[in-house]
Amino acid sequence: MPPVPGHIAIVMDGNGRWATRRGLTRAQGHAAGEKALMRVVEGAVEIGIRHLTVFAFSTENWCRPATEVGFLMTLMRRALRKHRQRLHAEAVRICHLGRRTGLPPALISEMEAAERLTAGNDRLILTICLDYGGRTELVDAARSIAEAAAAGTLDPATLDARTFARHLYAPDLPDVDLFIRTSGEQRISNFLLWQCAYAELVFVDTPWPDFDRHHLRQAVEVYATRNRTYGTVEDPGRSPEQSAPRRQPCTSTTEP
Repeated sequence: MPPVPGHIAIVMDGNGRWATRRGLTRAQGHAAGEKALMRVVEGAVEIGIRHLTVFAFSTENWCRPATEVGFLMTLMRRALRKHRQRLHAEAVRICHLGRRTGLPPALISEMEAAERLTAGNDRLILTICLDYGGRTELVDAARSIAEAAAAGTLDPATLDARTFARHLYAPDLPDVDLFIRTSGEQRISNFLLWQCAYAELVFVDTPWPDFDRHHLRQAVEVYATRNRTYGTVEDPGRSPEQSAPRRQPCTSTTEP
């Protein structure tokens, strides 16, 4: 069996363009994207993925028209209420990544209810990034470290990658193995900058509303062909199996 990535991160791109090409509203495109997410979650469970992290709303998305932002907040709130029991039955754990202070209280309430309900599940950990930005996470981590140093609980001389990772929003979230972006764009777009340091990037032309478990499997198959050396030199005299191309980095940045 080909190697399966432990952590897949997805930029769910293309809802608006998908809708425009069909003469639909952007809201209808986002609604179709909700259905795509459920298909992909089911596919991830089937494949045996441990972590699936999706970019639902970025810190930059607040700049979109207020009507679209309001619709997205309502859509996500309703989706959490609609699907949490189903996901719980599949032993999927729901987690939030990002700031909460700017989100509507009703959405926060639904997210917290979903987190409480699914807290004991471990078949798949679905992390939903809401009001999230990679640079914002790093700035918040640096601020936390500075505060600890000022309080005398952290010696700056001992600061290393592992210590820094403990101050991220979700210190236990492992590094990303496979990064997928849909709809043909080839950018990371400020998503999981720290966690994607050694991720394999796969860009697909399919817009998010058309993405399904078949496309997910195809991306995983592409991942299986990649040779992940993490900056080391592979021994040309050894077979691919002997070279263990899927080994972990020499120093994990997410270990406690």
